[in-house]
Amino acid sequence: MATYKEKVGTAVVNYAGDYPGAVEGELWYDSTNKGWKYLYPNVTSAGSWRTGGNLNTARFGLGNAGSYTSALAFGGAPGEKTVTESYNGISWTEVADFNTGKKYMGGAGVSNTSALAYGGNTGATPAISALTESWSGSSWTEVNDLNTARRFPALGNGTNTAALCIGGDQDPPRVALVEQWNGTNWTETGDLNTARSQLASAGITTAAIAFGGVINPPRSANAEQFNGTSWTEVGDLNTARQQLAGAALGTSTSTLAFGGNSGPPSVALTELWNGTSWSETTDLSTSREYLAGAGTATNALAFGGSGPPDLTATEEWTGAGAAVGAWSTATSLNNARKSPAGSGTQTAGLAFGGDETTGYTELYNGTNWTELNDLIRPRQLLGSSTSGTTTASLAFGGLYGGNPTTAVTESWNGTNWTEVNDLNTARARLGGAGTQTSALAISGYTTTHVGNTESWNGTNWTEVNDINTARYALAGCGVDNTSALAFGGYDTESKSSAETWNGTNWADTGDMNTARNSLGGAGNRTSALAFGGSGPPQTTNTEDFNGASWTEVNNLNTSRESLAGLGTSTAALAFGGEVPPPSTATEEWNVPSNTVKTLTD
Repeated sequence: MATYKEKVGTAVVNYAGDYPGAVEGELWYDSTNKGWKYLYPNVTSAGSWRTGGNLNTARFGLGNAGSYTSALAFGGAPGEKTVTESYNGISWTEVADFNTGKKYMGGAGVSNTSALAYGGNTGATPAISALTESWSGSSWTEVNDLNTARRFPALGNGTNTAALCIGGDQDPPRVALVEQWNGTNWTETGDLNTARSQLASAGITTAAIAFGGVINPPRSANAEQFNGTSWTEVGDLNTARQQLAGAALGTSTSTLAFGGNSGPPSVALTELWNGTSWSETTDLSTSREYLAGAGTATNALAFGGSGPPDLTATEEWTGAGAAVGAWSTATSLNNARKSPAGSGTQTAGLAFGGDETTGYTELYNGTNWTELNDLIRPRQLLGSSTSGTTTASLAFGGLYGGNPTTAVTESWNGTNWTEVNDLNTARARLGGAGTQTSALAISGYTTTHVGNTESWNGTNWTEVNDINTARYALAGCGVDNTSALAFGGYDTESKSSAETWNGTNWADTGDMNTARNSLGGAGNRTSALAFGGSGPPQTTNTEDFNGASWTEVNNLNTSRESLAGLGTSTAALAFGGEVPPPSTATEEWNVPSNTVKTLTD
């Protein structure tokens, strides 16, 4: 039998604690804790849905084509819409309309530049249509019709030159008919075993799967596989439903089914097909029926539909195997505090303020906090240059000495704080971003919430365009005064809204899933983390931002509000806050490629 060294290329290492030199899969002996350990890939065991960019037009019964980052949405109800929208992975853009408005049609295509739409209701007489239109990336062209007019065929299958039109209904009856498109004409091919409509499908013309739908009249869990000639019944969905969607670019052995109607009402249920059976996995965030889908089993898109009401909502699916971030408890601050500020990185960070009697400043080196010289003006609820460093940072605004607000700004040189030019508008509970020489002061509170934004050039503050939603107790982050993100906060209620700054204007972007104020944040305009805060109540909730949308990830260990954060979306630090009482708690956020596992009996 081969030895471990012969298999792996190295002998088992004896190390006191977690071995820093370990590679993925490597085994070592922890002599401190008397146990065997190994490095294991740190990935999700289940996929997750996150919020994507909304459609411009709310609708249901629409057609679909494309992938996770290159999708097409066309037609739909109410009425018979002509509108077509293209998705680039972040947002939807209206493009050229259909020639004939329709709803409840089939769709196929691998991207937003090449698609096919067929069948459906046109609203004309007869309402049920055989019309087929081909999308070139810029316009729709009518091509040869289906042999059999129908509505509600399976959503999604194939390309605009090789597609299947599966099932559907003629009001009545429901049909088992299947037709194959070769780029020019439709030809009848092998029928489904069970006639049905309002079903979903995935695959190609020689290897497809169709699932769910409605028979006469019950909802169906039935799934059938196609080999290019005939259909074979395979494992049923766990939940019978109609008006569902699927990952149309999936395969006959790997796809996703989501949404639909099982009762009613509409459902958020998601199931994963592995070629043999369906398994329930993470639900959609929004229950819906008559929706559309795109993409694969590992990267899918769900959009539109009806809850009711009619929806613009888009959700993006990331399958199992993605890296998982997590919070771990780190060394506590030396001084408990609420509403501090900070700047720097997870291994070289600065925490300051958070108390109106002392201006505590502490340095974090990745392991411990060390006390440094205090702020000149002790204060809390202040803003900071979140991308500053431990030797060059900026503190501005806040509350001190019983005063309602202050405009005081202080600059840090690695040893001492120095007062520099004040903000134009005194305020507290504001957001901040940038560096010691290029910072942004965002919104906040005077005697009410204000939208003022000020830009710092290293010497003076200049008023620039206001944030769109005036608020206080928000979080901010960003690399300088030309690129920032502001999120959460409070006006007359807790906010979920987020806005991006481009150096001139604020623009609304995807909302957080959980509205809250007095939260912490880290990262930059296109990749950020929001954590903690209060809705109320207080929360441990953590969300990750990808430049367009937020997704819920692993929670903080300690629920708190009025905390501070620094670092990046993959390596962040959360510290201080109020539980109550004021807290010393520090936590580190990491998204590692591996995690340490201990062998057990």
